[in-house]
Amino acid sequence: MPIATINPATGETVRTFEAHPREEVLRRIAQAADAAATLRSTSFAQRATWMNAAADVLESEISDVARMLTLEMGKPLSQAVAEANKCVHGMRFYARNAEKFLAAEPLDDPGAVHASQAWTVWQPLGVVLAVMPWNFPLWQVMRFAAPALMAGNAGLLKHASNVPQAALYLDTLFEKGGFPSGSFRTLLISSKDIEPVITDDRVRAVTLTGSEPAGRSVAAIAGQHLKRTVLELGGSDPFIVMPSADLDVASTTAVRARVQNNGQSCVAAKRFIVHDDVYDEFVRQFVAKMGKLVVGDPMDDGTDVGPLATEAGRHDLGELVDDAVAKGAEVLVGGSVPPGPGWYYPPTVLAGLTDDMRIVSEEAFGPVASVYRVADRAEAARIANQTTFGLSSAVWSGDAEEQQWFVHNLDAGMVFLNGMTESFPELPFGGVKNSGYGRELTYAGIREFCNLKTVWKG
Repeated sequence: MPIATINPATGETVRTFEAHPREEVLRRIAQAADAAATLRSTSFAQRATWMNAAADVLESEISDVARMLTLEMGKPLSQAVAEANKCVHGMRFYARNAEKFLAAEPLDDPGAVHASQAWTVWQPLGVVLAVMPWNFPLWQVMRFAAPALMAGNAGLLKHASNVPQAALYLDTLFEKGGFPSGSFRTLLISSKDIEPVITDDRVRAVTLTGSEPAGRSVAAIAGQHLKRTVLELGGSDPFIVMPSADLDVASTTAVRARVQNNGQSCVAAKRFIVHDDVYDEFVRQFVAKMGKLVVGDPMDDGTDVGPLATEAGRHDLGELVDDAVAKGAEVLVGGSVPPGPGWYYPPTVLAGLTDDMRIVSEEAFGPVASVYRVADRAEAARIANQTTFGLSSAVWSGDAEEQQWFVHNLDAGMVFLNGMTESFPELPFGGVKNSGYGRELTYAGIREFCNLKTVWKG
């Protein structure tokens, strides 16, 4: 795949970029290693000053940055603005909380280990490589970069090839805030050139957000070299609606949960599992609201859903829908590629799904929803858990006991009760099963790339 900005709304190639040659990649790794040695000896207060200054830079440039994000991957402009603002919040969150999250922890009873004192300290690992996707070009990176730098690590970024301008923007952002040169470096390389970076002795850990095959590949390479990994992979998140739910609020939220970011989010709700008692009314409201969404130019204020980010992505999504329809699924709204330029796909709802349809087990990365009718909560949980994924989930119920039952019985890294899944710096983020392992954000995310060192004193 070429390293290029291709406008998804038109299919036009806006700008192409040359990949970094091997010599430049090695130079950038060396810069990151030197910066990591410097950052290790700086204080939390100093790093917080730099991080807050970098956040100020981003905040001052949000209008231009948002237009860049929309141009490169097609999300509605208002959502691009929200993404950039979320990054500012995340940067300031870690500037404010990193020292607390990584504070030394004394052992309450050192005598039990025959010591006068015993405690643990968190220390940075060094250079951490991030392999990141295009769907949230800034936020996916920032939720790694902000905690990694605040912990005293340096970062290397291999971004998706279709968002090079976002990647290069991040290459300079932290130095603008005052971080030492090389603290964060972008590598413009293809996927086939990632392995030599992972195996480089100066790189101590890897984090990846992306597809399951990419996660398996990176984890295998890193594992051979005994390097720590954090993986956030695909999801096919259930959105469960029970009889005690507020159907108006649930159906409105369901639309947003399915089409956020043009439906291209690992934690977007994809499977809507509805109790028989309220199925007809929920689906009626959901389909009506999906059908009213405005699909169009993502730069226009009135647009709800823009194009998919890549032509290949639209093709893959269309194949999933076509496969389901050929095997008997009912299209309640949408379901066909519109004429004209750009990689658009309409908000679509499918019903009458059976286990032989690919969309039942594969992730639909676009604004396509699958609805299921279930008789009780046991059947809802069975369908929710039947995929190989386990990223997040949402449960709509006014019954406190029922809510806790689902919390206990859903195989997922996250459960959102009467709301849609969102990522916040304040909450741990990550999945189970084939959705990956490790956690991002809050105290958990910053500790993933630190050494928990035990200290014993006689």
